[in-house]
Amino acid sequence: QVQLVESGGGLVQAGGSLRLSCSASGLTGVPHMAWFRRAPGKEREGVSYISKSGRTTYYADSVLGRFIISRDNADNTLYLHMASLQPEDTAMYYCAVKIATEFGGIWTTVSLYDAWGQGTQVTVSS
Repeated sequence: QVQLVESGGGLVQAGGSLRLSCSASGLTGVPHMAWFRRAPGKEREGVSYISKSGRTTYYADSVLGRFIISRDNADNTLYLHMASLQPEDTAMYYCAVKIATEFGGIWTTVSLYDAWGQGTQVTVSS
């Protein structure tokens, strides 16, 4: 089965940086990948998306200019470089994959993804 394992979360002060990683296994091909997050009392929301090749990326308006998504297909690893972190970034961050030639939908749609990791907690103190 497909397995996704996130890491890199932690406690950081406002203005600080973190790099999240997502290691994928059990894949037979290169998937579309994305980061989502769920803050306390809120719905899960899309943070960033990256295409199979890595040449196309999308970001939520709230993180644009502060976060950078990247991937290493040789290692089946997804990254999220987060800078200028703010308390509102506090959330559980999840890695997700979609196994398809073309995505065929809107990247922020949770139901379109095929597998999810367990999440890694990011806490930003003020």
